[in-house]
Amino acid sequence: MNGTEHIPMNYKQITIYTTTQAIDIISGFLTMHGVRGVMIEDAQDFTDFLSDTTIHWDYVDEELMRLKTVETNVTFYLADNLQGIETFREIEKELPAQCGLNPAVDLGSLRIVTSEVDEEDWSTAWKKYYHPTKIGERLVVVPCWEEYDCAPEEVRVVLDPGMAFGTGTHETTRLCMQLLEQTVTRDTRVLDVGTGSGILAITSLLLGAKEAVGVDIDEVAVRTAHENAALNGVDERLTVFCGDLTEKVSGTYDVICANIVADVIIRLSADVTKFMHEKSVLLVSGIIEERCEEVKAALCGVGLTIREIRTDGGWAAIRLSF
Repeated sequence: MNGTEHIPMNYKQITIYTTTQAIDIISGFLTMHGVRGVMIEDAQDFTDFLSDTTIHWDYVDEELMRLKTVETNVTFYLADNLQGIETFREIEKELPAQCGLNPAVDLGSLRIVTSEVDEEDWSTAWKKYYHPTKIGERLVVVPCWEEYDCAPEEVRVVLDPGMAFGTGTHETTRLCMQLLEQTVTRDTRVLDVGTGSGILAITSLLLGAKEAVGVDIDEVAVRTAHENAALNGVDERLTVFCGDLTEKVSGTYDVICANIVADVIIRLSADVTKFMHEKSVLLVSGIIEERCEEVKAALCGVGLTIREIRTDGGWAAIRLSF
């Protein structure tokens, strides 16, 4: 068999039924368990959509009409392998405890429904929810199947996330992209830890970075990042490794970004300074605000100084340097 041949993988689609008020709690809980991206259906979204008085609606798509009566839910996908099964068992076991941890919020039934899908079905199911997204001052994330005419000052990031996390719609990705927009210069060398779809590394290159290196433990993410780099014409300046950061990456970088969960950032703090020089900047995101102090303590404990903290929708991103 050719070593580069891609073997399709099956995935489990998992849906947790909850309430509008609990969406952020459930999404944060899943992120802490390593779930990289969720789809949300909420009847309140439909209500808000139609109540927008700035637009007159002559026609509403049937798919949107379905949201009028949908039970609020959060859907995500796990690989149908040992790691995916173990993650699902942890989620299933610990989910009921969220009621006790959030007594003031109605979490709903927390009913879990699962089904199996193949990789091709997964990678197209969510596309109906994904449209061009303006981020920061100049960045616009555009799905590769959408048309978008950029203004002269805008920077278009074309993306097909496929199976990987990072569409630009989640607060954690937006926060990190905003910080990159203010940090990256023409001579910047960037390291993207947990690169996912490659969106942060690619954004850096489109903002003028000299080169970027991405690393991820997920083979699908590595393949997706390569494909997205090619879509944006920056594939010659992006190198992506599959594996552990300390085993695959060497040297120092001007900017290091890590849009991952708090626990991983805390573990990363022990090694990240090995890849920094005296003028390097570290950008970390994916942090639930409630755990921000833990992350700050871990990073300051290795000699880094906090330069900026940004928050959005209950999530935090931090810019640090020596």
